[in-house]
Amino acid sequence: MKTLDVLMALGVAVIFGTGVVFAKAAIDHFPPILLMSIRFSVAALVLLWFVRPPWHLMGKIFFASLVGAAIQYSLTFSGLAGLDASIMILVVQLEVPFAALLAWLVFKDPLGWRGFAGMMIAFAGIAVISGAPDQRGNLLPILLVVGGSLAFAVGQIMVKRIGQIGGLTMIACVAAMAGPQLLVSSLIFERGQWEAIVSAPPVVWWAVAYLALVMTSLGYAMWYDLLGRHDVTRVIPYLLLVPVTTVLGGVVFLGEPMTLLRFAGGALVIAGVAIMNLRLNPLRRRSPVPTGARRPRPPRSP
Repeated sequence: MKTLDVLMALGVAVIFGTGVVFAKAAIDHFPPILLMSIRFSVAALVLLWFVRPPWHLMGKIFFASLVGAAIQYSLTFSGLAGLDASIMILVVQLEVPFAALLAWLVFKDPLGWRGFAGMMIAFAGIAVISGAPDQRGNLLPILLVVGGSLAFAVGQIMVKRIGQIGGLTMIACVAAMAGPQLLVSSLIFERGQWEAIVSAPPVVWWAVAYLALVMTSLGYAMWYDLLGRHDVTRVIPYLLLVPVTTVLGGVVFLGEPMTLLRFAGGALVIAGVAIMNLRLNPLRRRSPVPTGARRPRPPRSP
């Protein structure tokens, strides 16, 4: 990846991590699925003015949005309503092994024994977090976040198969689809939507503005652009930095505790995901290429 792409990936991680802290604060007032519906609807109203929708791909985008946005955010942020932001963001890291596993199955991206070992370590970390004394009553919210992580991974594979249409175009179309989809989900599973809207204080609307304009419009435009131009396994590892931002924000701004078991479980999750993305024999010397000969290019994912 080029330096600019690396900086974009780092920026995405910071934007996403900070967004979880804002979302946790806003969920104290809004039903979580309704909050996500407002977030994507506002983003769509802003972004659709700047793109030309690829009408021939709208069917594929609809289903990618349904899985990777509507279902994912319904599960993940309903789980966040019952968890600390620092716990939720550690559990949601399972999206990385899920995505790597699906990329291996669908695109034949390399995984290897390190990938499988890292996967087991990451799941062991979630088991440690789930078994902590302060989380034993939170099994359902944790399972919701795990389900959202799987939905995210499936959605990213679906986005990858759509092809490169530009990050801004992709997030504009996804947001336009996800807003109504999430509203339907909210009307089915939640209550008190109108009361929450009319009674929301200004600080909550500022949090909504960040989620819609910064986290969704800017963050996902950058993310989908990277995802369209690079293999899934090349860009997913940068999401490892998201929990660092969220945990720090949760401790500093939300007053969340950082217990020993939380730290141990989180360390296992992050270590497992990091191990998955280590290259085999990274220091192995390449065989020399004869003068005038071109090194063969590795096959690209379809």
